[in-house]
Amino acid sequence: MIRLEKRPQPSRGISLATPVLAVLATMFFGGLLFMALGKDPIASIRTIFWEPLFGDFAFYYRPQLLIKGAPLVLIAIGLSLGFKAGIWNIGAEGQYIMGALFGAGVGLAFYPLESFIVFPLMVLAGAFGGWIWAMIPALLKVRFGTNEILVSLMLVYVAEQLLASMSLGLMKNPEGFGFPGSRNLQQYESAFNADLIEGSGMHWGVVAALIAVIFAYVLMSRHRLGFAIRVTGEAPRAARFSGVNPARLVLFCLGTSGLLAGLAGMFEVAGPAGQVTIDFNVGYGFTAIIVAFLGRLHPVGILLAGGLMALTYIGGDIAQSQLGLPAAAIQVFQGMLLFFLLALDMFTNYRLRFGKTEVA
Repeated sequence: MIRLEKRPQPSRGISLATPVLAVLATMFFGGLLFMALGKDPIASIRTIFWEPLFGDFAFYYRPQLLIKGAPLVLIAIGLSLGFKAGIWNIGAEGQYIMGALFGAGVGLAFYPLESFIVFPLMVLAGAFGGWIWAMIPALLKVRFGTNEILVSLMLVYVAEQLLASMSLGLMKNPEGFGFPGSRNLQQYESAFNADLIEGSGMHWGVVAALIAVIFAYVLMSRHRLGFAIRVTGEAPRAARFSGVNPARLVLFCLGTSGLLAGLAGMFEVAGPAGQVTIDFNVGYGFTAIIVAFLGRLHPVGILLAGGLMALTYIGGDIAQSQLGLPAAAIQVFQGMLLFFLLALDMFTNYRLRFGKTEVA
């Protein structure tokens, strides 16, 4: 008989090894998936993980790691605060969209004014857009006890409809010959989130992501609020006895995660994406959940996990163009990472026992 036995204490060693084992398992079973599709598994895995860093065109792909990784890290840092406290924001994708709409809306409202004040106002608007969208599930949870998972997730679909409506209506480019989408913010100097160093991929979104990592690290390791977040997630009853206000914690965690997701959306629409379009959102809000857990909800771990996930995005695109892998296969490959991470994470708290069960 094989049975699971709860460990007296969670295993720190297994907890640290789980992300590495999950990546290795994803490579192995992902290779089997690619082989089933008629592709060389070794070449496929090598293309995804090697080409963006050391391939012939690595000089072009390396800056993309910053561009792809910044929104993932920024969103995942916000999510990790709530996840640590047992507050589950699954709607970061919607908050990312709203941040982009609010930020782009301010930029387009000032067009064609050239002024240094436009971009800072877009940053504030993007942060507010994500924050206000996250406050909906936060206030409903605090006031009526609703489930923040369902409310935040359902609001993603509302945000997607608003995105389509804006692309086809209010934000539609009047000089766009009838095509959906806003003006290109990359052509509006005051609203463009350009590279701080030409060709490096280092834009203000990358800077914000690094600041968020530092902020989260200090908060969780040095601040009383970080202690309250950890205690609430690990021992909710003890947290109540220690004077933690659950309502304030919900508002803070959901509000902060929404604010950072909104910033990610604003930096993306003002930079790499360049405009509001129907297909602007590419799933960063959902992928950031994988990044948060792969990084063990630790700021430094999230920074590394964001880089790894960005690598799969870029390597996946290369594999699609060079090897003919379907986009769906790359998405399944990325999903495997979360699956194996959660599956292997079980052994942090449980161990396998072999042998006959005793009958009383």
